[in-house]
Amino acid sequence: MTRITEAIKHLLIINILFFVATNIYGEQMYQWFSLWFPKNENFGIWQILTHMFMHGGFMHIAFNMYALYAFGSPLERMWGRNKFLFFYLSAGLGAALIHTGVNYYYFNEGMSALVNSGISESTVMDIVSSGQYSMEWYNIAGKSTIDNFLSAYHTPAVGASGAIYGILVAFGMSYPNSELFLIFLPIPIKAKFFIPVLIALDLFSGVTGYGIFGQGIAHFAHVGGALFGFLMMWYWKKNQFNNNRWN
Repeated sequence: MTRITEAIKHLLIINILFFVATNIYGEQMYQWFSLWFPKNENFGIWQILTHMFMHGGFMHIAFNMYALYAFGSPLERMWGRNKFLFFYLSAGLGAALIHTGVNYYYFNEGMSALVNSGISESTVMDIVSSGQYSMEWYNIAGKSTIDNFLSAYHTPAVGASGAIYGILVAFGMSYPNSELFLIFLPIPIKAKFFIPVLIALDLFSGVTGYGIFGQGIAHFAHVGGALFGFLMMWYWKKNQFNNNRWN
């Protein structure tokens, strides 16, 4: 096992502290620090950052922290602490941006359908902000549209997964021939094949709603983190950003 690097050590500590606090304070922690839809009364601008340190359960944080250690350690040793932290946090913020943008699309799609049917926007907002909805809405706009509309408004995003997907992309671009293993498929797969397939599966699940990896996963946050990770790596390689700029 390789020695834990400085930035990753502190990220692990912060995530674990948030996880412990969440198990102590529960609902209050989720309300304060998860990333809510901007029109939701629980939304706070700080949540764009803090949601990266929140997790929904032990397996959620365990997988994310293992991936952070396994794939982030060689990147931090290559880049140094400051450059690694910039990349990690930027990928996480990019994931939040894409996730929120997709939620705006779903929210506006549902709201437009309801308003076009003759229901006022203020009436819809009064109903959803109280945690309710009308079964008649499904006759107006269809199940998927209303489900996505309600989910966009009511479901907060938590987890470091968006930032982790950025790290995965950076690892795959830096060490493309490293061999990785799937838990359920114990054969070696090179990173340059494994990571694009993983992202494609998330994109498929996000677009179709078919939960390959389970339900309640913010697939577009994963894709957003991967996209921002790719763009940063592409820009750095094109402009030959070296570590001296970050020291």
